Amino acid sequence: MKILLLGATGRTGKLVLKKALEIGYEVSCLTRNPERIEKQNGLTVFEGNPNDEADLEKAISDCNAIISVLNISRKSDFPWSSLRTPKKYMSDVMKLLVPMAEKRNLRRISICSAWGVSDTKSDIPRWFKWFIDKSNIGIAYQDHERQEKVVKESKLNWTIVRPVGLTNSKKRENIKETFGNKPKPNLMISRQSLADYLVGSLKREDLVKQEIVISKA
Repeated sequence: MKILLLGATGRTGKLVLKKALEIGYEVSCLTRNPERIEKQNGLTVFEGNPNDEADLEKAISDCNAIISVLNISRKSDFPWSSLRTPKKYMSDVMKLLVPMAEKRNLRRISICSAWGVSDTKSDIPRWFKWFIDKSNIGIAYQDHERQEKVVKESKLNWTIVRPVGLTNSKKRENIKETFGNKPKPNLMISRQSLADYLVGSLKREDLVKQEIVISKA
């Protein structure tokens, strides 16, 4: 399998890249900062911007699956920090990517969204709803919802993964899968576990056209 990975230089993306290469997948990455990705066997790095159609066309060539861990980037982790990326960055990329994938008969795509997006907003703690509603964190959640809509309306065999709060632990944890609102998810999961799950999801037929909240079991 050859994967187009978007978001490879992010904290989760780096772990997705490492996991995919470990299990023998070939990976193509498209990034504005190729110097941040170490050269490795099985890896092809394209310099460019995911919201540029020509750059995407180059990177998707010969791929047969996609993982996107793109997100809205802020200048710091402070919730009210100003944005580095456009407010509709993820959904704009998906609007370019989906037709390319459909044209190439590239069917399998897994995207990383977030717990609290769309119908899961009612499930998250009240204090976190407040941050989504009152800070720039909410901009990312709004665009996650838009990109989910683009993917769900496509002809692709999509999987939408909505992790709960992320820790930087490198532990590989047992994972609880929540479909709808059952069973109730726990509050945290490691980025490593999320990365492993995203890579593994590409081979799971039971996750096709599913929205899953994942948390540490």
